Amino acid sequence: MTSEETIPAPLRRLWRLAESSRLGRPAALDVDRVVAAAVEAADRDGLDGVTLPKVAKSLGVTGMSLYRHVGSKDELLTLMGDQALGTPPRVDAGDWRTGLDAWARAQRAVYQQRPWLAHLPVSGPPSGPHRIAWMEAALAILAPTPLDWTHKIGALSLLGGYVVQTVRQDHELARGRADGERQSDAERAYGRALAKLVDPERFPETARLFSSALFETGPAHSSDAAIGDADFTVGLELILDGIAARVESAGPR
Repeated sequence: MTSEETIPAPLRRLWRLAESSRLGRPAALDVDRVVAAAVEAADRDGLDGVTLPKVAKSLGVTGMSLYRHVGSKDELLTLMGDQALGTPPRVDAGDWRTGLDAWARAQRAVYQQRPWLAHLPVSGPPSGPHRIAWMEAALAILAPTPLDWTHKIGALSLLGGYVVQTVRQDHELARGRADGERQSDAERAYGRALAKLVDPERFPETARLFSSALFETGPAHSSDAAIGDADFTVGLELILDGIAARVESAGPR
């Protein structure tokens, strides 16, 4: 048995390792076509629009025939996530902080273009070629630092999780707002309502927050995108500050 033959079938499909055809001719359907159809459905209808019967119908085949190319719905979601993430852009940064900032913003842009990516279930650590490529790009940025592997992976997990969570939150909040309602208007209405409900005796700091000027003097004329960018930057800077403190405490490489 060769080393390639010991690779589990889901990973073989994820990395598109060639499968021999028993009939001696290429199959009419393959993993790439199945995944492309599923990604197209998700782009159009979100994850709710991705079911094996629906994907099969779009390809003109039966649902059972898909199991020759994807082992399960969960595997299909993994294949979709890796394919839709794509390859990372080349980041030419003079320092690790600028590089990680660019890396995080580039990944956020992909998730914003396809919000359903942020709603995919986490089935394990990165294992597909595209997710590994993003990991490689970030590790290369951190290579000059004195951080050990544990802290490098911790930094990537924190950054990647932050990107996913902020995109998911923005998407869900946007869906929850009334048609045409601006984010700035929704935030001011939220602050005014909570200011009336929060008891200063029970929640003193929270009461101070809602009675502050934050919710009244926000960027009323800014677009939702600009507000989202500003909010994202605040959190990203805090994370990078934490990584910087760890880099400094680790000393020279």
